[in-house]
Amino acid sequence: MNSQLPCVMTTLPTPLLFLLATLDGGHSGVTIPERNKLDWLPKDCFQLDSYLHGGKCLAVLKTLALSFCPPAGEICAFKIHGQELPFEAVVLNKTSGEGRLRAKSPIDCELQKEYTFIIQAYDCGTGPRETAWKKSHKAVVHIQVKDVNEFAPTFKEPAYKAIVTEGKIYDSILQVEAIDEDCSPQYSQICNYEIVTTDVPFAIDRNGNVRNTEKLSYDKQHQYEILVTAYDCGQKPAAQDTLVQVDVKPVCKPGWQDWTKRIEYQPGSGSVPLFPSIHLETCDGAVSSIQITTELQTNYIGKGCDRETYSEKSLQKLCGASSGIIDLLPSPSAATNWTTGLLVDSSEMIFKFDGRQGAKIPDGVVPKNLTDQFTITMWMKHGPSPGMRAEKETILCNSDKTEMNRHHYALYVHNCRLVFLLRKDFDQADTFRPAEFHWKLDQICDKEWHYYVINVEFPVVTLYMDGATYEPYLVTNDWPIHPSHIAMQLTVGACWQGGEVTKPRFAQFFHGSLASLTIRPGKMDSQKVISCLQACKEGLDINSLESLGQGIKYHFNPSQSVLVMEGDDIGNINRALQKVSYINSRQFPTAGVRRLKVSSKVQCFGEDVCISIPDMDAYVMVLQAVEPQITLHGTDRFWRPAAQFESAGGVILFPDIKIVSTFTKAEAPSDLKTTGTAPKSAVLEEMLHNLDFCDILVLGGDLDPRQECLELNHSELHQRHLDATNSTAGYSIYGVGSMSRYEQVLRHIRYRNWHPAALESRRFRIKCSELNGRYTSNEFNLEVSVLHEVRVPDSEHVNHLIAQPPFLQSVHHPEPQTSIQRSSVVPSIATVVIIISVCMLVFVVAMGVYRVRIAHQHFIQETEAAKEAEMDWDDSALTITVNPMEKHGAPGRGEEETEEEEEEEEAEEDSSSSSESEGSEEEEEEGAAKGRHGQSGARQAQLEWDDSTLPY
Repeated sequence: MNSQLPCVMTTLPTPLLFLLATLDGGHSGVTIPERNKLDWLPKDCFQLDSYLHGGKCLAVLKTLALSFCPPAGEICAFKIHGQELPFEAVVLNKTSGEGRLRAKSPIDCELQKEYTFIIQAYDCGTGPRETAWKKSHKAVVHIQVKDVNEFAPTFKEPAYKAIVTEGKIYDSILQVEAIDEDCSPQYSQICNYEIVTTDVPFAIDRNGNVRNTEKLSYDKQHQYEILVTAYDCGQKPAAQDTLVQVDVKPVCKPGWQDWTKRIEYQPGSGSVPLFPSIHLETCDGAVSSIQITTELQTNYIGKGCDRETYSEKSLQKLCGASSGIIDLLPSPSAATNWTTGLLVDSSEMIFKFDGRQGAKIPDGVVPKNLTDQFTITMWMKHGPSPGMRAEKETILCNSDKTEMNRHHYALYVHNCRLVFLLRKDFDQADTFRPAEFHWKLDQICDKEWHYYVINVEFPVVTLYMDGATYEPYLVTNDWPIHPSHIAMQLTVGACWQGGEVTKPRFAQFFHGSLASLTIRPGKMDSQKVISCLQACKEGLDINSLESLGQGIKYHFNPSQSVLVMEGDDIGNINRALQKVSYINSRQFPTAGVRRLKVSSKVQCFGEDVCISIPDMDAYVMVLQAVEPQITLHGTDRFWRPAAQFESAGGVILFPDIKIVSTFTKAEAPSDLKTTGTAPKSAVLEEMLHNLDFCDILVLGGDLDPRQECLELNHSELHQRHLDATNSTAGYSIYGVGSMSRYEQVLRHIRYRNWHPAALESRRFRIKCSELNGRYTSNEFNLEVSVLHEVRVPDSEHVNHLIAQPPFLQSVHHPEPQTSIQRSSVVPSIATVVIIISVCMLVFVVAMGVYRVRIAHQHFIQETEAAKEAEMDWDDSALTITVNPMEKHGAPGRGEEETEEEEEEEEAEEDSSSSSESEGSEEEEEEGAAKGRHGQSGARQAQLEWDDSTLPY
């Protein structure tokens, strides 16, 4: 200390009290350190010396004895300067000046992180009342509030959504962001994000950026949904995860959008749009024009498309063709049995030839010598036959039946060329003539259906295929055929080789399918008829042509299976394609799939790389049409007098025939509860459609043309545009017409018989069809019986008041719910017959009184026999008409007699026999005996019921 030199301090620094207080939980005060108490002492209580040491002036404090200091040296209070501060300062030790700063109420860091205020200390003052107190200098107090991690992170958005394009790796798809309401940097900052969903190709960084870890594929997955959570720096997780939705968008590929692959078509729906919402995606490509080709592919349906499946005769009549056509491939039947052994698709009447079969056309079906004008028509589907290029495949051939092997005319395929052979007969002009006509067309072997018309106007032969005209590329000449008496054989599917072989056989077989093969002598029908015969009943259509828009060009092919549209505006093209529709005009279309193909060609501006639009494949599903049930009903049994059968008008067979077609419709009950499932009820609804033929068949043997026939006025047919064929087997009415037309024609069918005396009854059957047998009616059976006249011998003793009329007509009483329908005789008629028979018997017996007893015995025996016969069968619903004068000269007796009637008859015998001689009595007696025995046998024969014709 001696080395320290005194120095003078010009300014005595005023110490500042700086308190750092920490408020933590339950602490509520701050202790003033002991080292600071010097600042609170009065200046009289210490002495400050100064020394010079090391070039610096140092202050040395010499504390005076506190005992000499007055009471004012004690600290009695602290005062905090500020408004509404949550703190207070209390004195802990007045002598030492130690005090505590504490909080008056809970402190929340989130409300205020720190506080700064001024505090002063006050001594206890001087004097008796210690009023002269002094205060210290002001000290600044700065308090920082320590944070507690009481809040969890929360995301700003409940969900995040982003769209990405497939096949790309993104650095950041989107960014999620979370916040924390804690006040301190440690707890209020988000230090980490994490993807909660496992096995997803995504990752997230500390800043919340979501990225994909691999290339996404739209075909593999269209959308991803992942959950993300966040952590603050205190590692407290978010209270609720957020949803991140990532939609994968396919790479923009030019093409058609918003169309469905399957389009359903309900029969009878008319024109149905195929792509009502379609539009073209060009991916911002600059397109100058576009051409669209829509193709309906129906080559596997029937004969290339859905056509009418009526018989060829009916179809020709429907299209207005002239009569005289001869169908060489008709439906197999009793009258057309040459197609019975062929492979046939009955629904479409398509005959398939596998190279092993042919059909002989019977003689008389086609005229032997066709004129110089005739037409051959057919549908053909043919493909190349491997290993048979050198073989002829005969479609139609007319050759010698025996001895020789000359082909008079033929139509065949050879090396995928269609050849028609026509050898004319020899005449005075013995010169070369055109004989073979060749056509080379790709369609002959393309395995598709085509319609062929070979029109012969000798020496010119023209081919029409699918409506287009083709001239032969090669015509060869040949010598005429010399006349002979050899019969000719017409065949289909092969050629008959009757000569130059050991055994006649078929040769040159056809491989393929044929339908509607016909020959018609005479000139060919018009082009309009040909177009009608090959017309498709289904195709493409455009709804509202006038609304297609400006600049749209379109074109249909003849069958309307291909539609080409072209335009330069994408919007107009979209609207035009939306109007393209499918239509099927058949009431009962062929169910199944029709494929659709839409191809596009695009042109772009300048030399830009043009976009490529892929083809579009779809299909139309034609649903099954309702099945009609065709029903025929009317009077199925009646009697007519013999005279009416002999008359010019004959007997009308079906005066009240009725044709009704119904279909079954399932309907749910109207009061069906939503909670229940009641079964649907079947309801029959009537429908209208056409018929194409009705056949009237004669049962029990064919008609004898010498004494009976079926007749119909041709005017009844022509005014209803129908045709008919008549034969001994029956009557066939054909042509496409409504059911009412067929009813009107059937009601005019008459049956005539010139010798009805030997006829008891005739039975007939009607069966009608729609679509060439696709839908057939029930078999309606009719039995018509003959009522023969009862001839009574001339006698003045006959009571004319009770004589019956010349013929009887019974009334038909149908008996439902039984399998055998029988009718009953009118009681009055039966009584008249019985009375007349009894009177005649009594007249004969009365001729001899001495024979009365014998006659009476015979009568009793016959009565008992009749009663026994009555017990064998019930005639309550049978009609038995007894003609006692038929086949026998003697009268017969009735089947029922009462005892009272017998007594009356005996009385009449006595009164009527008094004037007769004995000689005559003997003659009459012998005749009566014979007559009775003959009548007994005849009656017995009549009572034998023939039930072979009853419909069971």
